[in-house]
Amino acid sequence: QVQLVESGGGVVQAGGSLRLSCAATGRTASLLEMGWFRQAPGKEREFVATIRWRGATKSYANSVKGRFTIARDDAKNTMYLQINSLKPEDTAVYSCAARTVVGGAFSVWGQGTQVTVSS
Repeated sequence: QVQLVESGGGVVQAGGSLRLSCAATGRTASLLEMGWFRQAPGKEREFVATIRWRGATKSYANSVKGRFTIARDDAKNTMYLQINSLKPEDTAVYSCAARTVVGGAFSVWGQGTQVTVSS
């Protein structure tokens, strides 16, 4: 089993930056893909970005393209989300998730980290 722990959230002014981290432990050899999702108050959880654990394939939601960058450090089994030019509408709980089964869904989730952007 894989466990995920996020860190790096906080309160930041609009236009600022944050870097979120997601450390994976346990059976990390089973990782196929990891991603970031977010849920704003009163809204459904939405996709932010994903990265394949083997290879360089990345994908982003249109709303974050050009401002968010997803990356990974294989040696540390850690995924990152660099968030620049933050907007108040980026305020949400950001969660990382992992997919470990070919063709499966993101089934392993972290506890989430709060990002609050003040205007």
